[in-house]
Amino acid sequence: MSSKPEIEKAKETAFAIKEFENLIRGTNLTPPSRKRVLDVIEQMKERLQRLECEIDPVSLPEAFFDPSEPSLIGHFVALALVSQKKHYLSEITPFYGSGVYALYYEGDAPVYSNISKTETPIYVGKVDPPTGATSIIQQKTKIFDRLREHRRNIDIVTGIELSDFRYRALAVQSGYQTAAESHLIGVFKPIWNNETKILYGIGKHGDSADTRSNNRSPWDTIHPGRKWAEGNPEAKGAETIKSEVEMHFKNVKIFKSTQDVFSAFIDGIKRTERNIIKEISESSSDK
Repeated sequence: MSSKPEIEKAKETAFAIKEFENLIRGTNLTPPSRKRVLDVIEQMKERLQRLECEIDPVSLPEAFFDPSEPSLIGHFVALALVSQKKHYLSEITPFYGSGVYALYYEGDAPVYSNISKTETPIYVGKVDPPTGATSIIQQKTKIFDRLREHRRNIDIVTGIELSDFRYRALAVQSGYQTAAESHLIGVFKPIWNNETKILYGIGKHGDSADTRSNNRSPWDTIHPGRKWAEGNPEAKGAETIKSEVEMHFKNVKIFKSTQDVFSAFIDGIKRTERNIIKEISESSSDK
């Protein structure tokens, strides 16, 4: 009994792909030819994936939860951080732990008026644990030490008041802090973070001005007061920085409430779960 035409055609197609595979492997392709072949292969993959989805009577779920997925870990650690109570930076006391933290501004400085008293942090950071730390106590007072450093820097400069800053902190299992910080920066795009490339520099340390070869940071230009930074040339002028800050706040989402934040994190988790399903689908089609 002969096979159905569609089955025979599928066998012929599989054989043609095998011949194509042998031909390509046995040919010394030029760069332009290689690019054209790769484009054709990509088109074939997409068509086969669509066909597979169309004829498979069993569909993949809309989402898949993988607790080991690094980006999901980042989402959940970040979500746990913003669930913590805010404390005044001026009143910080020693506590154990390494992990992630966020600074919030609640003052009247015009340059930060867009985010003052909102749930958009002005800065987020991570603190790595000591090598080999397996418990909170072994992590030592890493977050506290970093926050104390920020408190000292804010307290000695002009244009901002220490009493206008609050913080959230979360000690996390060693190894999870990097993914959480990356996610927080991606969501909030904090104006003081280096990654935003505008008003960075709070984390610089006090090298002597006459031995320091790099420029004064934008943070030190807007908030002068750290003596070691005064002798360095400006990376960019104050008016340029303020203009960039204003444009930044126009182009990013400002989170006014915790509900705004939680909604954004939930959407991010859903997107990650859908991406996992997409990767599973593409991986299955490649086999």
